[in-house]
Amino acid sequence: MDTETLSLREVMVFLVAAGVVVPLVHRLRVSTVFGFLVVGLVIGPHGLASFIETLPWLRYVVIADLESVRPMAELGVVFLLFMIGLELSFDRLWAMRRLVLGLGGAQVIVTGAVIAVIASFFGLALPAAMVLGGGLALSSTAIVMQLLAENRRLGTATGRTGFAILLFQDLAVLPVLFLVSAFAAQGAGSVVLAFVWAIGQALIAVTAILVLGRLVIRPVFRFIGSAASRELFLAFVLLVIIGTALVTEAFGLSMALGAFLAGLLFAETEYRHEIEVDIEPFKGLLLGLFFVSVGMTIDLAQVAATPLWLIAAAAGVFLVKSPILYGLARLFGEPRSVALEVSLLLGQGGEFSFLIIGLAFSLGLLANDITQFMLIVTGMTMFATPVVAHGARRLARAVEAREGRQGNRDVDVPSGLSGHVIIVGYGRVGQMLGSLLDGQELPHVGLDTDAILVGRFRTKGACIFYGDASRPDLLRKFGVEQAAALVVTMDSPRAAELVVAAARRYWPDLAIYGRVRDMDHAARLIERGASHVVLETLEASLQLGEMVLIGAGVPDYAAGRIVEARRQAEQAAVDENQQRKAG
Repeated sequence: MDTETLSLREVMVFLVAAGVVVPLVHRLRVSTVFGFLVVGLVIGPHGLASFIETLPWLRYVVIADLESVRPMAELGVVFLLFMIGLELSFDRLWAMRRLVLGLGGAQVIVTGAVIAVIASFFGLALPAAMVLGGGLALSSTAIVMQLLAENRRLGTATGRTGFAILLFQDLAVLPVLFLVSAFAAQGAGSVVLAFVWAIGQALIAVTAILVLGRLVIRPVFRFIGSAASRELFLAFVLLVIIGTALVTEAFGLSMALGAFLAGLLFAETEYRHEIEVDIEPFKGLLLGLFFVSVGMTIDLAQVAATPLWLIAAAAGVFLVKSPILYGLARLFGEPRSVALEVSLLLGQGGEFSFLIIGLAFSLGLLANDITQFMLIVTGMTMFATPVVAHGARRLARAVEAREGRQGNRDVDVPSGLSGHVIIVGYGRVGQMLGSLLDGQELPHVGLDTDAILVGRFRTKGACIFYGDASRPDLLRKFGVEQAAALVVTMDSPRAAELVVAAARRYWPDLAIYGRVRDMDHAARLIERGASHVVLETLEASLQLGEMVLIGAGVPDYAAGRIVEARRQAEQAAVDENQQRKAG
């Protein structure tokens, strides 16, 4: 009973802290991550909680036991990875394989090796040095992704590159944890076989989750959806998230990876948008608790005892990891500004560093004083990340300005375009799309044959040019080979068909999106090579229909499902037409 009371009290302390922190940091225009880290530092066992014996009333406003909140804090990372998976798709993930396996893999291996060499110079045995290198090579997925989300930069080149590296780091947790156990066991003869078996288990788990999930999730969701019970719907979503996370943990993988796989599975269904809305509050609160728990790990007394060594070590982590990552990012073709920002953004230790260093201590590979020192250093690097990220963004902008590349505000054709969107037709639809891309800092260029319209928007600093996009040489000038997508929003159906046909002829793998007037226009555009088409009246009609249904007394969630079902049916008709043409 005491334990239950203690847990509820600590939950109340956190909720009160969240209610104070979130409005305050918004008013001060400070990152919520930094705010929660400070709260953890203040109310944690090394902050005000250390004065409980002197001031007993403090026990009601502090969290003295870090372990009691850690399980709930870890769920925050689980829900974060689930939301990331929900926003991706298997096709997009496959398209990122060069960055995930190439850049991400090189970063973990090279950084881990360099840190291990440095640790060995300080007198650590080779196994301990390698474990330390493997742990510190990993960065904080929770902090980095939250900072990118807060600044609406997940879709930028920096966001994509950072996420790809973090994803590989999550995959690398299993081999690093196994390395720790293998060194502790010191069974050289069985290490290889055990490693192969561990990797085999991991592959079996991932394959089983993906195959069974794709076979089971959609039919079950349709059955639950027919019951029109929002509670049952949310309960099943939570069951899949937590259940998948526990399955991957049982196979030696991280819970976060399991949640990410669950997100990928849900991303393939028509329910992804409703799931995203329902889960967002859980993710936000639990992730806030995780940041508080990180702040609670900072022992101010030990920092005060050896401030220079701890500060030097924390700075050293950034000074070692960031240059390595910058060099590797440049080697993989990333622009200087992106490489600079990503290298600083991922220069800290991460949540899995705590796990790996803690396991190494429990198995006797690391001494207690070294373990405590490195845990505090890791926490300090995470604590400093919001400030470092702000500085990194300013440096990246300075580099862009010096190189004469102002992103979307350039008046000349930008050089080194990659991962950008080409918008053909800058009327109402093209302007709205450009505004949305600007809001997420996604690079894009516009093309239109209306000279007056082009001139008007160029005087406003828009990256728009005059030209006929049906000419392949013009598209090539705007870097269509490296473009993320070509979007055709022209009013003239015939002109749109010519652009799509020309682009598909020369670039068969290019993603081409088209705005169409009706199903006949959709069929013609698909026949000429459009990857996806959207009926221009569809979304307006569906949104109006949803408002009318709600106004007529239909519950919000039911109206949303009805409209989403109609959206899926209309899109299915377009897809069926596309498949029939392809066949």
